[in-house]
Amino acid sequence: MSAREPSFRQSVELMFNRAAALMDLPPGLEEKIRVCNSTYVVRFGVRLRGEIRTFTGYRSVHSEHMEPVKGGIRYAANVNQDEVEALAALMTFKCALVEAPFGGSKGGLCIDPRQYEDHELEQITRRFAYELIKRDLINPSQNVPAPDMGTGEKEMAIIADQYARMNTTDINARACVTGKPPHAGGIKGRVEATGRGVQYALQEFFRHPDDIAKAGLSGSLDGKSVIVQGLGNVGYHAALFLSREDGAKITHIIERDGALHNADGLDIALVRDWIAHHGGVRGCPHGHYIEQGGVVLEEECDILVPAALEGVIHAENAERVKAKLIIEAANGPITATADEILRRRGTVIIPDLYANAGGVTVSYFEWVKNLSHIRFGRMQRRQEEARHLLIVNELERLSKDKELGWTLSPDFKERYLRGADELELVRSGLDDTMREAYQSMREVWHTRQDVPDLRTAAFLVSIGRVAASYRAKGL
Repeated sequence: MSAREPSFRQSVELMFNRAAALMDLPPGLEEKIRVCNSTYVVRFGVRLRGEIRTFTGYRSVHSEHMEPVKGGIRYAANVNQDEVEALAALMTFKCALVEAPFGGSKGGLCIDPRQYEDHELEQITRRFAYELIKRDLINPSQNVPAPDMGTGEKEMAIIADQYARMNTTDINARACVTGKPPHAGGIKGRVEATGRGVQYALQEFFRHPDDIAKAGLSGSLDGKSVIVQGLGNVGYHAALFLSREDGAKITHIIERDGALHNADGLDIALVRDWIAHHGGVRGCPHGHYIEQGGVVLEEECDILVPAALEGVIHAENAERVKAKLIIEAANGPITATADEILRRRGTVIIPDLYANAGGVTVSYFEWVKNLSHIRFGRMQRRQEEARHLLIVNELERLSKDKELGWTLSPDFKERYLRGADELELVRSGLDDTMREAYQSMREVWHTRQDVPDLRTAAFLVSIGRVAASYRAKGL
């Protein structure tokens, strides 16, 4: 990346400024929305392997226009304050776009989790959680973390347990964090949520012929060639659902040690299993191995899905990216400079602000479940089945009338009778959220001549909603 390339934080601010310039906001309010409210930096020691090791962690709060604030905790060796504050800002606008009632926050711990045993990670996670909890930087009504890169259900369960140990009388203790395992107060569908949201985002995009034409595409997702960069949790689920349910062909997968190619489409489950056992794609028999994975971003394809780190498409490679449509499954995979280059070339970008909001949307559902203390569907599922049974019984009675000459399909009764369980309700809520959010962006994109792309439209919608919240508070 060249010296003229903005940092991740600068990219977020440049994109914010581009949208804010199109709005009539008082300068003071614009500044209030733009800046990060606070960042807590903690350095704590943990005795490991016979010595005390010191770790540095962050928890940043970008905006408290709504509370609690929401945002994941990532474990990575290169975590820094600028990155965490940029991610917190994205969370503010992401939550506003999908109308989740949260402000934006983010956390990070400078650690390579692959270098530690499970019991060591538990010790580190508990101590980090302790440092945040005692300052109310983890709290069901003030600050609610979730998984991010390098963390998952296990870490969230540890944090929830640590909070409960320190707040023994808080009946809502489980709501202090989302992304927990289902048996520990989590919700079905949370692990797949961000990848599922990417799928729903693409499905909604392909419902609009005008938008498809802008990307130089036609038809549906069926048969479209897709390159996925990063087969972690998000990339894996997005690729799996797009290939199995929508008929897309995942022609390339890019990982840290190279890339795989199969023109007929890769079997995502088999590739994921290989990576789990071998740590990368090298030697995988399910496709042709390419040692220089980065150049695969520049291959011909219909849809490019960057689903790993920020800044993978930048000033140096943006001119060579040939994808007609890019959907940002990761946070900030396209720098502000690259975004300008791609926009000038006519590449349509579905922005991270919207595309990867599936995680926080289902986290919202989990938080509501924890506060209500009841599983979704528990009250109404059997009642729905009983009502459906009345209709089916009547249809079966009528089908016996030979004069009518019709019968029920063999599996109709079973499919119609089954009431929605928690997973189906979560997917339904996520699908509805992604459709509504896209339509709010699309309306701005298509009705305002000064809005050239979906990213600007997304920021305009989000900033407008945050501004309305502050105005309602009297600011």
